Amino acid sequence: MASQPSMKKQQELQTTYQNYKNTLQTIAQKIGDIEQDTEEHKLVLETLDPLDGDRKCFRMINGVLTERTVKEVAPMVKTNLDGLKKTLEELVKQYKSKQDEMEKWKKKNNVQVVQQPQ
Repeated sequence: MASQPSMKKQQELQTTYQNYKNTLQTIAQKIGDIEQDTEEHKLVLETLDPLDGDRKCFRMINGVLTERTVKEVAPMVKTNLDGLKKTLEELVKQYKSKQDEMEKWKKKNNVQVVQQPQ
């Protein structure tokens, strides 16, 4: 029978491992959401690109539909797209960093993952 301190240590290791997994999953989900937003922004820019700059278009801002022209909206969408790309790069760096940190922690604590049969 395992001693009480080793059970406690095992419990701590499991909790830390689960925290790493949850953090990685959260970051991955954010990356997916931002990638989807990025694709939507690209699609909008591709649609607006061939249109006349004085043509009327509509943009949703905080749930309010506003009327603008293509030449007003396109730069705003481009700025948003650039911001999304920067955010995406930062999240990917953060994900890789957290993944490396988890791998180092696993080696340091000699943790081996055993998959549960489903």
